Amino acid sequence: MEGEALVAAAKYLAAGICMGIGAIGPGVGEGIIGAHALDAMARQPEMANSLLRTMVIADAIAETTGIYSLVVAIVLIFVV
Repeated sequence: MEGEALVAAAKYLAAGICMGIGAIGPGVGEGIIGAHALDAMARQPEMANSLLRTMVIADAIAETTGIYSLVVAIVLIFVV
């Protein structure tokens, strides 16, 4: 009984750490992408539509790291 509780606690802790660390990269990356896109739009306002479209695609790609960590955390919780 005690071993099962320890395994349950460890998997919840691991899932929390996975999501905590896995969310740092996308958060920083999306912030950098947004900041540089706004800088570029401020310098060349006529390119705003093109820059916005490219920024959204880059944000979606940067977010995949967070989605992968979410999948790993869900697997840790429900499969392990």
